[in-house]
Amino acid sequence: MKVFALEEKVILDQLPVSRVNARQTDAFDIYNSRFCEGSNPYLNTAAFVFDFALTGNSDPLPIEAYIEAVGDRYPHLGDRTYDSYAHLFAQVAAEVNQLDIGLHLHQWSVTHPGSRCRLAIEALHGRTTRSVVYAVWDWFEAITQGHHFYIEDQIEVFQRLFRQSVYGGPTVYALLRTAHEKSIPAFYLWDEGLMQYGYGKKLVRGVATTFDTDSHLDSDFTTRKDDCKAFLSTLGFPVPSGEIVTTRSEALAAADRIGYPIAVKPVSGHKGEGVTADVGDSEELKAAFDRAVEAIPGDQPVEVIVETSIAGSDFRILCVNGRFVAAMERKPASVTGDGQSTVSDLIREANRAAARSDTPMSPLGKIKADNAMEVYLAQQGFTLESVLEAGQIVYLRKVANLSAGGVSIDATSTIHPDNVILAQDIAQHFRLTCLGIDAITRDLSRSWKDGNFGILEINSAPGISMHLNPSVGDRVDVTSPILETFFPAETSPRIPILTFNRVSMGDLQELIDHLLLQYPNWVIGAVCREGVLINRSEKVLSANYNINVSNLLRNPRLDLLIAEYRGEIFEQDGMFYSGSDMVVLDNPTETETLLTRDVFPHSTVVVREGSNVSIRRQGLIEQYRLGGSEPFSRVYLKEMGTILA
Repeated sequence: MKVFALEEKVILDQLPVSRVNARQTDAFDIYNSRFCEGSNPYLNTAAFVFDFALTGNSDPLPIEAYIEAVGDRYPHLGDRTYDSYAHLFAQVAAEVNQLDIGLHLHQWSVTHPGSRCRLAIEALHGRTTRSVVYAVWDWFEAITQGHHFYIEDQIEVFQRLFRQSVYGGPTVYALLRTAHEKSIPAFYLWDEGLMQYGYGKKLVRGVATTFDTDSHLDSDFTTRKDDCKAFLSTLGFPVPSGEIVTTRSEALAAADRIGYPIAVKPVSGHKGEGVTADVGDSEELKAAFDRAVEAIPGDQPVEVIVETSIAGSDFRILCVNGRFVAAMERKPASVTGDGQSTVSDLIREANRAAARSDTPMSPLGKIKADNAMEVYLAQQGFTLESVLEAGQIVYLRKVANLSAGGVSIDATSTIHPDNVILAQDIAQHFRLTCLGIDAITRDLSRSWKDGNFGILEINSAPGISMHLNPSVGDRVDVTSPILETFFPAETSPRIPILTFNRVSMGDLQELIDHLLLQYPNWVIGAVCREGVLINRSEKVLSANYNINVSNLLRNPRLDLLIAEYRGEIFEQDGMFYSGSDMVVLDNPTETETLLTRDVFPHSTVVVREGSNVSIRRQGLIEQYRLGGSEPFSRVYLKEMGTILA
């Protein structure tokens, strides 16, 4: 989204001249940068904000030269016109900031406070966007000097940087993006390592698909695969027969009793690590047992499941809030020979594919070579150095582990109704928001009652990226049902928020007392530069102003928030929350008037300038003058009822 501060074009000699961070050969300079973690004077989103200038040391090329160079990489940008170098720079930075994976970061602005030229780029992870901006700066300087610049290499670095951030996991980002689309406020709780969705008493916290509303007992129970399997069996659900063993000799004895082929997996494990299916003899079993033991966390006892191996494909069935949502077939990674390349070469080539970019949006992960792969290749008569015949397909694992490069095939539309009912019956026995049921069968479109169907295990924190970005088939929107579990369409994820540009502790105490008379059971949080209050109790004030705000919104009992945002805080750090139900401005500065930008259709805005008062509500404006002794507080206290009714 373009935001222009001026109607007229900003020509070259109107851009400021400054050299703060630039090298002597640079034509442009970037300085005075900061990350605003919320709405700010330049964008109504979190943003990386900085000043942009000419250095005066080296003249830039005509703007057309930069447009042409950028257009080679981003053709749609080459077809546009730009009012200035600053507008072009901001647009290019916003484009690169999407990291070639379609991040929902599109907004940018160019404004001119005083003699400065200030740019703002929408941001999620501040460090990533900062790196993007500085890379685009290097790109512009390379264009100026006629040098090649490989922005693709830089984008790969930024993708890794974003992926390693708290927002970069596929499940976290998918939920965050859906929350953004549904106007559900979401932010990261740094001290707790959790995401929070919603404010105050409406909030829910979680890690990926595990939430604070889930039963910790049920979640723990699903990790005890032996006990969970026995429980499912008592309910009449189809599970493979098996035993728990602790040594190789016990595993061999159990296999003799059960009969080959068998499956081997650790009692404590996740993501298919240490799992071997279709073990056909004692030698394979010894190796499979060792792999299972290696996958057991160091703080867990050595316990391994040996069970009947059922022939068929591996399926994941996802239930949300006890209801079936999606099904996925998972196949092991494979390579196809060309008559010249080794298996190792074919893996390297496959890993270069865009589909295996290993980003939050990519449908495939990297194929990982390890001992289990080499053992399985050897069983088929191959090594990593074997050259495959043209067209020859070789599977690299027995287990369809997506995190090791497996393939996901959507099966949501073909699952048999009996299997849907089976999955829902299982999910109804657990107080878990999300439940992944791993099953094996030849064909999920046939009823489990026909036989050859086994439930392998259930997962209390299932990954969801396979459903959103399958290798084959249509994507299934699984994030909406997850968030709608907590925030149905008719339920707001917010609590009422009152924003002031200036308010004292005395004013806050008066306001809280007024509200508690009407709502005696409410918990009201308030913050200004002088202190923090919860009802009438004063709390510790952090030097970081937005931490005070986030701590109040983190309170799961909070019914209402009152916050002061003076112009300097709004300018430097941004406003932590989004959306105000009421904005009260007392002789505001030009910057502070922008606090009224982020309001709802039902919001009330009260502004005093001298003795003149205006009240804006639902498109109507009322104006009058304060009496000589009439306090301003009487005005906004009276208007409070319009937003709390």
